[in-house]
Amino acid sequence: MLLSLLYVLLSGIALPVGGIQMQYLWRNQLGDVYSLGLGSAACLGAAAATMSGWCSLTVGSFICTLICTIICFFVTLKVNTQQLITFGILFGTFIGSLGTIVVTNAPTGDHLKQYYLWGAANFRLEGVVPGDIVFSLVLFAVGFGVALWQAGRLTRHFKEEIEIPNVDKAWLLLAIMCLVTSAVSICGPIGFISLGVPNLSRLICKSQDIRKHYWISSAMGVGLLLVTYLVVEFVNFGIYLPISATMAIIALPLMAMIFVKTPEKEM
Repeated sequence: MLLSLLYVLLSGIALPVGGIQMQYLWRNQLGDVYSLGLGSAACLGAAAATMSGWCSLTVGSFICTLICTIICFFVTLKVNTQQLITFGILFGTFIGSLGTIVVTNAPTGDHLKQYYLWGAANFRLEGVVPGDIVFSLVLFAVGFGVALWQAGRLTRHFKEEIEIPNVDKAWLLLAIMCLVTSAVSICGPIGFISLGVPNLSRLICKSQDIRKHYWISSAMGVGLLLVTYLVVEFVNFGIYLPISATMAIIALPLMAMIFVKTPEKEM
């Protein structure tokens, strides 16, 4: 129970903070940690680890996400932001297709069930070993530390006071990858909070200082995940409710706020 709550806290911070960094880095409200194929890569790594048993969930997820990020690292050096977003969507589709092939060739039904339980948001930490916990906490510390360190620079970049060079953007992607992988590798991909919550934060607080949005987004992300976790655990009507799907239902009114209150003027 305590470990589950730890990952509610960690995921509720890591994913929104990673998302707001991507929005500031791209100067685009559609910036999202999954847009470059990181979520698909995490699923591919977890699927490969589950089906083959060659490593733990976290290690498999991290290795595939790292490979994906390194590819995006070099692409970032060569293309502009719009091209990078397009590349990320197409690349993510390709990675997702590989994951589908791996999953549909699962050796047993138990392997398939383990993978899908992880993909539905694994806050029960099934299949997670102590080494995974330590590894993910190290990744979180690295990613969050860089987020705080680069906060002032990202704010100035977002305000167009400076332009972050492509090589530095590529290094920031690696740090964001560490932050996001710390949650995704343990609990699986969790929708909405890495895209919707940062946008909600910017509706609530008009400040352009990214540090303020770190704290607001984190508080909202943790709160939303905690409510979802409690519903799944204690108000589940006797059926298994995947956290990702349940959160999408709970967050529907919040999504409506984004579209109703977001001004027509683009970022």
